[in-house]
Amino acid sequence: MTLTRQKIYDLLPAIHRLRDSEQGEPLKALLSVIASQVELLQENLDQLYDDQFIETCADWAVPYIGDLIGYQALHGIVPDVSSPRAEVANTISYRRRKGTASMLEQLAQDVTGWDSRVVEFFQLLATTQFMNHVRLNNQSLISLKQWEPLGNIGTPFDSMAHLVDVRRISNGRGKYNIPNIGIFLWRLQAYPLTDSPAAKLNDDVDDHRYLFHPLGMDMALFSKPVREREISHIAERINVPMAISRRVLSEYLDEYYGREKSFSITRDGTLVSPDQITVCNLSDAGSGAWAHQPPEEDEIQGIEARVAVDPVLGRIAFPQSLKPEGSVKVSFHYGFSAEVGGGEYERADTLALQAVEQSSVIQVPGDFPTLLQAFEEAANLYGQGEKNVIIEMTDSGRYEETLVSTLLEKQRIELRAANGCRPTIVLQEAWDINGKKESELVLNGLLVCGGTLQLSGDRTRLTLNHCTLVPGLLVCADGEPLEPDKASLVGDLSADSTITIRHCITGALLVKDGQVVIENSIVDATYSSRVAFAGLDGETPGAAMDTLNATIIGKVHATTIGLATNTVFWCHLNETDTWPAPIWIERRQIGCIRFSFLPHDSQVPRRYHCQPDLEIAQQIEEKEKTLQRQLYDYEIQDITEHTCVWLLPRFTTLRYGMGGYAQLRSNCPLHIRQGADDESEMGVFHDLYQPQREINLRTRLDEYLRFGLEAGIFYVS
Repeated sequence: MTLTRQKIYDLLPAIHRLRDSEQGEPLKALLSVIASQVELLQENLDQLYDDQFIETCADWAVPYIGDLIGYQALHGIVPDVSSPRAEVANTISYRRRKGTASMLEQLAQDVTGWDSRVVEFFQLLATTQFMNHVRLNNQSLISLKQWEPLGNIGTPFDSMAHLVDVRRISNGRGKYNIPNIGIFLWRLQAYPLTDSPAAKLNDDVDDHRYLFHPLGMDMALFSKPVREREISHIAERINVPMAISRRVLSEYLDEYYGREKSFSITRDGTLVSPDQITVCNLSDAGSGAWAHQPPEEDEIQGIEARVAVDPVLGRIAFPQSLKPEGSVKVSFHYGFSAEVGGGEYERADTLALQAVEQSSVIQVPGDFPTLLQAFEEAANLYGQGEKNVIIEMTDSGRYEETLVSTLLEKQRIELRAANGCRPTIVLQEAWDINGKKESELVLNGLLVCGGTLQLSGDRTRLTLNHCTLVPGLLVCADGEPLEPDKASLVGDLSADSTITIRHCITGALLVKDGQVVIENSIVDATYSSRVAFAGLDGETPGAAMDTLNATIIGKVHATTIGLATNTVFWCHLNETDTWPAPIWIERRQIGCIRFSFLPHDSQVPRRYHCQPDLEIAQQIEEKEKTLQRQLYDYEIQDITEHTCVWLLPRFTTLRYGMGGYAQLRSNCPLHIRQGADDESEMGVFHDLYQPQREINLRTRLDEYLRFGLEAGIFYVS
């Protein structure tokens, strides 16, 4: 019960209340002070009671409760771990189910934040059957009639019996043995794209073949993970984000197709029903044709016309009877490592201009159907005194435009996709952006292809947040860049201009003067021997640059590099190259490159803990200690050449549009995978802290794995 001033006052005898009233209620005022202190005491007592429980205790009490049950703190990467309240609360339930496969699977998912599946390999061993206890599900022979077990061989869902493998599972080599537990993790996540116009295979001659990807390239469709309802359930295909195979989709179409599911197709505003979908292999058959397209409707043979879908290539083929008269829109999921390059993920905190700044908002296509008209309206608003303008694109549509933008003095325009959208801007020509003094253009959440951004101006600022400027401007159906030698951004700027790139994917950058800042982004020249950063002609030195957590694919020639941290410079020279080094910095007296990978022969400012230089220095020091003398030049040369051969970044793929684009492989040297300043990986995905996630999981496995068992961690994607 809370004691208020009035409750305490009512407890007094009536005579005292009457006298207090006659004297101006001084006693009541005194009780007000007492009541406030009683309220503080009551609140403190209530909090002391709440602090006994992990669900209601104050934040400062969480470590103390965790200490009572022996909780061991982890790297605070995943939300459940960064605020350990949930994990401390789950510790008791974890220990009650200690060692079970479902518990280990839940633990792996909570600690790493990745979808997981646990496999007890000892249950998949081919053994001699005991006739008194026959294991019907442990059959050494394979039935060729069962497609699903055959298709699962070599995957986390393999159910076939295997011979014993005596290699250690802890290093990821062995699997099938009595004490072995396998923990499979999916690093790629499934990101949605909703109501995106499907790309026609050929706009001129083809009116019935489409591709899911808005750029018209082949792309695997990913499944939208369905969360498990029971804690004892082991994850299946539908519960993890992985590429959908043709056979699986054909057999389980209802689980993957439909609104709010993995993918759907809308023809002329109407959802194509599952009964009209058939799964085919629509791979190339030569002469521009696709193989295995379904036949047209035939009443005599009982053949019904259907829409063919290939989930492996992301292709759609309509029969003539179902040929769309208008638009074809698709909703689907694609695989990628992190929230980079734009998407329907949450990015509200990156929106530069807000309504509270009294910015005018122009919506496309709400207020104007084209971006060109929206920029013209922004110029009109400038004449009315409105210098801050937001142009917001409210869908994930496709906009084919020829843009010319002039930023007036001190004008600030933000062209952005609405939160939860990712529109595609197809430039018919280069986009000329002319900035006046102290003007700024912000691009946020856009996919731009087809043309180069040509920026010019005096004291102009360009900011790219969560955007993709397609490397090579456009891509072919197989993912090859259409114009690999063309730059995504060309900047003819004054010395006090700035270009800032955050969480983006871009092609080559050719910038004359000013400052270029690259953070958590990929700069891809489409090949490691092409120019990724230089002056306007691709040969002269480019602007001053700074990088943080970036992956740069291609050669770099800059005036200065102020600070490069946790960056992977993946580049090399051709035999006919005239550059003296793949990374060529003109002024090397200033600046620093730290905790990064770059070719050993690069001409750069001082390096600090960079690879492979650090490993070379350590090997030379160790050998000199062993030989107790200084090494000769030829010995140093041998160590250098040998180290530069094996200490290289290994990527899953460097082809834009693939799920594992710019992702470091699990067999990449630890010097790079754990070589950042905080022992995370170098490159664009530094902030995922993947090494720390794995360390967290191994720490927990030491506590929760049953005695005698050994666990191995396997990355599926």
